[in-house]
Amino acid sequence: MLALTQKAFASSADLGEKTQSLEVLADGVYALTAEGDPNVGAIEGEDFLVCFEALATPVAAGEWLARLREHTDKPIRYLVLSHYHAVRVLGASAFDAEVILAHENTRALIAERGKEDWESEFGRMPRLAKQAESVPGLTWPTMTFSDRLTIDLGGDRGDLVLRYCGRGHTEGDIVAWLPRTRILFAGDLVEAEAALYTGDAFHHDWASSTLDMVRAFEAEQLVGGRGAVSRGRGAVDAAVEQTRHFLHVMIREVGAVHRAGGTLKEAFEATHSALSGTYGHWPIFEHCLPFDVSRLWDELSGIERPVIWTAARDREVWDQLQGG
Repeated sequence: MLALTQKAFASSADLGEKTQSLEVLADGVYALTAEGDPNVGAIEGEDFLVCFEALATPVAAGEWLARLREHTDKPIRYLVLSHYHAVRVLGASAFDAEVILAHENTRALIAERGKEDWESEFGRMPRLAKQAESVPGLTWPTMTFSDRLTIDLGGDRGDLVLRYCGRGHTEGDIVAWLPRTRILFAGDLVEAEAALYTGDAFHHDWASSTLDMVRAFEAEQLVGGRGAVSRGRGAVDAAVEQTRHFLHVMIREVGAVHRAGGTLKEAFEATHSALSGTYGHWPIFEHCLPFDVSRLWDELSGIERPVIWTAARDREVWDQLQGG
C-alpha cells in the first residue's frame, strides 16, 4: 500500500494554470475542457444560445464567454446547470441568460446547503475561485423540471433534451442530450480520466440505474464533468464504465471494512490502496477520496442524505483521513 503522508488540504496547493481547449464537436456545439478542471459547453439554437454549466465565478465565466464569442454572437437564452455545486454555478451572472434551468432537486439543495457549499468548495479549490469577490450571491434557477425538458433549437437544429437520470453525483444531476448529433453533456455523472467526487453522492443508485440510463443514450460524443471529450461509442462507453468501476471498487472496499466493524480510517486506507494504482494519477484523486469515503461510510451506516459539508467539517475529515 502507498504510504499516506501529510498532504496539502484538498486542492489548495494546485495553483498552476491549466491549458484550456475549446473544441467544436459539431456545427454549433462547443466544449471547453481544461486538463481536469471543470468542463463547460454551449449549443447554438437558430437565434439563441444554450450554455451548459457556469464555472465558479463571473470572472472565470467571462473568460470562457470571450472565447465562445469568437464563434458566435447569439444571445444566451438558457443557462443549464447540471447540479448545485459552487464551482459549477456561481459564475452564472456573467451569462445574462433569460432563463437559468436546473432540476427541481437542485433548487432545493441550493436553498438547503448552497451557502455552506460555496464556502466549502472555494476553500478546497482556491484556484478555481478566480476573483471570488465578483460572485454576487447564490445562483438561483428561474425554471426547474422533474424528469425531462425539451428545448426546440429552431430551424433544422433539432432538439436539446434535458433529462434527469436518477440520483448520482448529487440528488439533482441532469444531462443535456442532442439526438441529431448524438452528443451528450453528462456533467459530473461521468468523468473521463478524472477522479470522482462523491461527497454528496448516492453511490448505489449512481453505479447502477443512473449510469445505465446514461449509457442507454448510446452517445457518439460525451462531455463529462472533467477530462477530455470522449469521441466514438467505444470511448463513450469506456468513460461510463470507468466511472462505474471507480464506484464499484469504493462500494466493495468501504463495504468490507464497514461490515467487519472497522473504522473510517481503515476504510479510507483500503480504498486508497485499491484505487490508487489505476486512478491515483488522475486529477483531484487525493483531494476527493477522503470526502468520497466519508460519504459512502455514512450511506452504509443508514444516513440516507449527505451530511452538509462545511469548511470546518472539510478540515476535520481531511485531517482524520489524509493526515498521515
